[in-house]
Amino acid sequence: MAVTDAAIDKIKQMILSGELAPGDRLPKEADLAERLGLSRNSLREAVRALALINVLDVRQGDGTYVTSLEPRLLLDTMSFVLDLHRDDTVIQFFEVRRILEPAATAMAAEQMAEEEIEELRLILESLPAAPTIEELVANDLEFHRRIALGSGNSVLCSFIESLSGPTTRARIWRGLTQEGAMDKTREQHTAIYEAIAARQADVARSWATVHVAGVESWLRKALA
Repeated sequence: MAVTDAAIDKIKQMILSGELAPGDRLPKEADLAERLGLSRNSLREAVRALALINVLDVRQGDGTYVTSLEPRLLLDTMSFVLDLHRDDTVIQFFEVRRILEPAATAMAAEQMAEEEIEELRLILESLPAAPTIEELVANDLEFHRRIALGSGNSVLCSFIESLSGPTTRARIWRGLTQEGAMDKTREQHTAIYEAIAARQADVARSWATVHVAGVESWLRKALA
């Protein structure tokens, strides 16, 4: 593993130095191994590891390329790791959401284009009068995803999307067991939308905090 780690580090340095840019094809395996002073086996292991975390893209019969290195792509692997959480750690994910989502919502109130705000309204209106839990969760996820995108910060958006997976089950539990959860979600989403539409960043931040904290508070009691 130490040899493989060294190989990974050398390829990473090539990317960091700009020698390999997003979309570039890596040199042939034999040439790259010789150049980096690595065995071909060590180089293959390093390439496999970097492909798993979406840094490299191995195309059979074509070669190995550096990916776009976009935050969404690189942080995609974090979703897999977070999906392995234990139920007693889901509270910690909500604590992180309570920090990130209000910030993203405030930024969205300042950054979102008018057509994006209109799309947000349509998402709210697309929820049926008596939705199933699955429809409610899907609508909730899309609503928050659009706001995160509207923040204009791709890294922040990717972090929030990665945190959505571990919290989905908590939303479902809440919808199944807490009376009035659907109505409360509708009301809070509407308040968030109206604050964004009015370009009231501080109000949008406050409603987003109330929204996330409400689920977190319920979950703390449920897991106590």
